Amino acid sequence: MTSAEVVVAGVDGCKAGWIVVRRAPGSLPSVEIFASFAMLLAAVPDDAIVAVDMPIGLPEFSSKGGRGPEAQVRSLLGPRQSSVFSIPSRAALYADTAEFTSIEAWYAAHRRASDVARTTSDPPRGVSIQAFGIFGKIREIDTLLISRPELRGRVFESHPEVAFCRLNGGQAMLMPKKVKGSINPAGMAERKALLSRHGYAIDFLDQAPPRGAAADDFLDAAAMMLIAGRIAACTARPFPDPPLTDGFGIPVAIWA
Repeated sequence: MTSAEVVVAGVDGCKAGWIVVRRAPGSLPSVEIFASFAMLLAAVPDDAIVAVDMPIGLPEFSSKGGRGPEAQVRSLLGPRQSSVFSIPSRAALYADTAEFTSIEAWYAAHRRASDVARTTSDPPRGVSIQAFGIFGKIREIDTLLISRPELRGRVFESHPEVAFCRLNGGQAMLMPKKVKGSINPAGMAERKALLSRHGYAIDFLDQAPPRGAAADDFLDAAAMMLIAGRIAACTARPFPDPPLTDGFGIPVAIWA
């Protein structure tokens, strides 16, 4: 099976849920938003290959450097390696699953997750605000892959900066996408140029992202779609190779 024979989809989390860039055989790519990952999966064929910028496969105990994939890919990225952060234990991810009704509740939940993370890591460490902010999305995919094992051969973890590096012949991007939380036009232009060399039309990349997604979310999803195509064509590489597995048998690897 090749990427020319199946739907391929690249996914990134965004404020509105999930932004998806997908391409059906013989068609141009399209972009849209889904409120949940389950809705996204229901909207694509059962044999679609999905690459998502979200950790898949959770450790029961967190060691220095992360699950394994993180340490391997950081060495590829040079100044971009800070974009790869370590994932705490599954217990920390599920320490507090309530909906937050106030910023105080959000910070309290972060403290609880950090407390659990410290007891399930060596050396003991809490949870970064960046990681905690995507806990809900990590759990969303995790619960699906636990309850629906057949998805494990269709939904793959990737990472935008690793993807851009691999698509760029093993060279990390020179400039960041963001500087102090704001979009960096030069970094975005660098990535658009790379994506266009891999088949995207510039006018597609230049369009405003759908409401509820940021411009960098859109480019990240576009890169993820190219990795989904490489997975479908059996030309992608997992880090590590072969992938590890977590306590539920879910594969643990970053594909690019």
